[in-house]
Parts: sequence; structure tokens; C-alpha cells
Amino acid sequence: MADKKIGAVLVIGGGIGGIQAALDLAENGYKVYLLDNKSAIGGMMAQLDKTFPTNDCSMCIMAPKLVECGRHRNIELITNAELLKVTGEAGVFRVTIKKKPRYVDLSKCTGCGECVEVCPVEVPNEFDLGLANRKAIYRLYPQAVPNAFAIDKQGISPCRDACPAGINVQGYVALISQGKFKEAIELIRERMPFPAICGRVCHHPCEDKCNRNEIDDPIAIRALKRFVADWALRHEEEPERIEPVYKDKKVAIIGAGPAGLTCAFDLLKMGYPVTVFEANDKPGGMMTMCIPYYRLPKEITEKEINWVLKHGIELKTGVKVGRDITLEEIFAQGYKAIFIAIGAQNPKKLRLEGTELDGVLYGIPFLKSVKSGTSVNIGKKVIIIGGGNVAIDCAKSAVRLGAEEVHLVCLETRDLSSKDRMPAHDWEIEEAEEEGVIIHPCRGPKRIIGENGKVKGLETLHCSSVFDEAGKFNPKLEPGTEEVIEGDTVIIAIGQEPDLSGFEKLDITPWKTIKVDEVTLETNIRGVFAG
Repeated sequence: MADKKIGAVLVIGGGIGGIQAALDLAENGYKVYLLDNKSAIGGMMAQLDKTFPTNDCSMCIMAPKLVECGRHRNIELITNAELLKVTGEAGVFRVTIKKKPRYVDLSKCTGCGECVEVCPVEVPNEFDLGLANRKAIYRLYPQAVPNAFAIDKQGISPCRDACPAGINVQGYVALISQGKFKEAIELIRERMPFPAICGRVCHHPCEDKCNRNEIDDPIAIRALKRFVADWALRHEEEPERIEPVYKDKKVAIIGAGPAGLTCAFDLLKMGYPVTVFEANDKPGGMMTMCIPYYRLPKEITEKEINWVLKHGIELKTGVKVGRDITLEEIFAQGYKAIFIAIGAQNPKKLRLEGTELDGVLYGIPFLKSVKSGTSVNIGKKVIIIGGGNVAIDCAKSAVRLGAEEVHLVCLETRDLSSKDRMPAHDWEIEEAEEEGVIIHPCRGPKRIIGENGKVKGLETLHCSSVFDEAGKFNPKLEPGTEEVIEGDTVIIAIGQEPDLSGFEKLDITPWKTIKVDEVTLETNIRGVFAG
């Protein structure tokens, strides 16, 4: 057994007891590993002002031992770590240690503290039992050994976790609070290049998860993003063009909507030359063509899209896959990969008596016509079928076009606690009602009433439930509950689906979307991705 002995000792715990044990063992010639789960040794004694029972200054007693322990050649400090497992036998133990990342290079940190001065994030200081705050990057206490800083990453903040783009919300909010607007906008754009647009139309799920809700109201995250984005649009200079690094690895993006442009921007930053093919005559997708101007001003959309394109993204408009070019022809032009980001712009059709009548419109084409300035004759009374955000946009647009009555008929209920609640956001519904839109919840269409080939109204039935016990869409309409709403126009806004013409060789899901690998997003055709 004696021949197998390693000659090293692991001391678990970096308090004063562990420090003294390590020093004694090291002086006797043993190699000592001193393990502690914090970023520095010192333990409880480092937190005390005086010692018991002598009432001596605790740091005065402890500091020399800290220094000696940190400098001793036979002692190796293992901080930010914990013991997971011990195997073997006396003299030849093997231990498994889990080491947490420090996020600061110990070999480079000089302990100067300049990082603390610029760190924007404050958190309660556990060393002071939460009685004071510290920065996210910190040193456990002034005399800490190792005398280096660390970042204590405590998972993902609830606001960032709720953000579909994964933006570092708490980071840019803290930067804005310190007046560091340039740094804040740069942090936002690391994950999403359209902050001014999102600052106006995002449904801000981050605010629903904000910890401030536990005290009073959430931080106005979306408004702050809009503020700093507008500041950037006013003060920023023209962006510098990014020169691709991998010039022989071109990537094609199909669709110049928010997904396509974001993908193009990220790929360009990674060094790949990118070309975006857009079927319409201008980029932006739904942002440009559908979202009403009262929600998203034209100049904001144009400025942000141009900011992205000016980094060096090639844009080809008026090119539709299947009509003007095929996937095979794109590959033949030297592109190594294709990303399909065509969105869902085709309106879902409603199987209903009377949909062929003059005066029946669909939501997305209606919004496109309104935004493009095309004349739309909707009459005095308008009926919207649908309970989502597109339906609300149609209703509010109809009010702005001068309709005297706007009715919105939906299967869902207004009860926010119900699984059958309206899918539109609460504030959108409230704003629509404030503008005079009359909402008819729990009503489903039976038929569109016509006279001489034109719309005269909509007959509805009471809807007792929208989804069945398995959670599937299966509305139950009750016969004998008929009601008629008079109208000159019926706008159907019950959802959208992708236009998959030109992509016949791709596998399609039962929901009429492109089937992709859950991890890589690659389709059944090698090199073709979709998202």
C-alpha cells in the first residue's frame, strides 16, 4: 500500500480551518489541493469583523495566512468547484470535481478593478448577506485570494428566456440606465437587427416574465428598446461594409422578410457572402407590406432594412422560386447553401356558403391593399371573421377607412383564463374596442348572406367550445342560436399558410409547412435549410 501512495492531499473547504490544514500539510512536504465552491478562499471568517472570544480583527489574523496559502509552492487552489465523487482507497483516492466557469482568465486578471467600473449590472451581494449590491463581475472581498475577479452567471434571466430572439434584455436595459446608448444598441443587434421595428410591434413577452412584476409593474422593456433604436437612427453614421472572408462559400436566402434578412445579416457577420432573393419588388415581407402604418411607420421600416443591407448584402427583388428560378439553378450559380424564409402570407380559406360573393375579402390581401394605397371599397358596415392580431388590424384599418360600423366575429371567448380565449393580444383587443369595434365573442359563422351577388350580412351561431378534450381545434356550434349581423363587406382573417409553389421537391408537414431537422433545420434536400 505504501508504494502506491500518491503523496498529495485534497482539502475540501477554503475557510480558516481548511487554510490552516493546507499550510500544515504543505510545510510537511505534501502536495495540497485546496478546494472551495466560491471564487476565493476565506470562508465565513472573511465575512466577520471580529473574532470570538478575543475580539481581534478577523482580517488582521487571516490576511497573512491567505497570502501564504496563495504563494505556497505546494498548494494549488481550486476555486469555483465542488466535489462530485470519491473512488479508490486510502492512499490512492481518485476524485471527480465539477468546476464552474469563472468567465475571467486567472492568468490575465491583475485585480485592478477597472472591469467593475464599467459593468452595468448590479445584483445583491451575498457576501454582505444581501445588505448591499455588487456588480455582476466582482471580487468576493478586497483581500480575496486568488486576487482576481469572476462573473457569477446564475442561469438565464426570465426576460431573456422569454424573448423569441434571445436578446440580452437585462444587459441593454442596464446600459440604457447609465446613458450608454451606443453600447445598448450594439448589444441588441448582436441577436436581432431590427430594434426600432420590434420596439413598435413586438408583443413583448419579456415584460410578462419581468421580475419587477413581483413588486409593482414590469420594466417597460419594449419602450426602452424603441427609445434607444430611435436614438441610433438619429445619431449613427452609415454602417461600414463587411467584406466576406469565405468568398467561395456563397449562401442564398429565399425571402427578404425579417427571418431572411436576419439570417443574411448573421451569415455576413460570420464571413459568408450572402444573396437574398425576394419575390416582391421591395424587401421587408410583412413588415413592409402588411403591418399598418399606424403601428409601423414607413420611414422606420425603410431605415432599418437599409441599415442591414448596407453592410454588404446583395438583394435581388422580383425573383420568385418556381417562376423565375429553381433551387437547382441557384446551386448551379455557385451557392453552397440555401435558406428558405418565405413566411406565411397566403390566407387560409374558409369553407362557407357565400364566400364567392362580391364584398368578401381576406385579411392579408386587404392589409396589403390598404398599405399600398390601393382603393378599397368596404362600404359603411364591415364584418371581420377571426380573433387574432391580423383580424384586429383589419378591424382597426376599416375604422380608419371610414366604416361607420365594424363588427368582429370570433369563435373564442374574451375570458383571459379560458383555454378558448381570443388569440389576439389583450391590449390590441382593448384598443380596437376603444376605437369603436364591436366584438362578438363565442360566435361562429354559419353563412354569408348575399343579395344580387353582393354581401348583405353574416349569419352566426353560438360557439360553446373551440378545442376538444385532446386540445385539437374542433369548434362546437349550437343549432338554433342563429343571429344575423348586417354588413357590406366581410373580411376573413382566420390565419395564414406558406406559399409552397416552387418547392414541390421538399417534404411538407401535415400543417403545410416545410419539414426540417429539429436541430439543423435542414430539409430533405442536402444544403437546403428552412426556418
